[in-house]
Amino acid sequence: MGRREETAAELRAAGKFMMDTGLAWGNAGNISARLDDSSFLITATGTFLGELGEGDFAECVLDGREAPAAAGPKPSKEVPMHQAVYDLRPDVGAVLHTSPFYSTLFACADIPLPSGLFVETMYYLERVERVRYAHPGSLDLGEAVREKAKQANVLLLEHHGVLVYDTSIKEARMALQTLEMACRMVIESGSAGVRLHELPDPVRQDFLERSGYRPRRRWDG
Repeated sequence: MGRREETAAELRAAGKFMMDTGLAWGNAGNISARLDDSSFLITATGTFLGELGEGDFAECVLDGREAPAAAGPKPSKEVPMHQAVYDLRPDVGAVLHTSPFYSTLFACADIPLPSGLFVETMYYLERVERVRYAHPGSLDLGEAVREKAKQANVLLLEHHGVLVYDTSIKEARMALQTLEMACRMVIESGSAGVRLHELPDPVRQDFLERSGYRPRRRWDG
C-alpha cells in the first residue's frame, strides 16, 4: 500500500470516528493529511465523513490547486484554510475542520475557554485562537486562518465551527475530542451551577515542561 492509500485509509477511519462520536454531522466538515512537503490529501466536496470511499479524496499541492496528476472528485471548497496551515506549519500532518455542537457554541459566543481544567486540556488546548468570520471556502477565510495558524493548534472559526491541526491524524483527532469535551464541561457546569477551577499558570507551565506526558510545543508565533 502506497503513501496515498495509507493516508486515505487513516482519513476514512478518522471521518468515521468523528461521525460516530458526534464530532461531525451531515455533510458538514472536511479533513486532510499531508502527503509530503508539497502536497496534501483532502476530502472531496459534498462527502459524508462517516462513509468515505476510495474516490472521496482529492490531492492538492501547497499553492491550493488540485494536483496536475489528480483526476476525479473536486476537492472541498475549504482548501484555502488547509493550505494556509500546511504552508505555515511544516510540523503539521493533519487538519480537521468540523462543527461539533459544544465547540461551535463557543465559536458563536464570547466565552473564554480555560486550558487548565485537566491534563489533556493543558496539552491540547494550551493555545486556542479565534478567527474572524469570513465566508466558507473564501480566500478571505484562508487569509484569516493564515493570520492565526502559527499561534495555536486549535482555531475557533467565528459563526462557523472549528479547525484543529496537529502532527498526525491521531493527534489532531484527540485534540478535537478534547476540545469538544472541555467546551461541554464548561457549558454544562455553568447550567448546573458548578464552578470550575483551573490549575494556576505556574502549575500548567511546569506540567508542560516536566511531566513527560507529551513533548513541549515550541511556538513560533
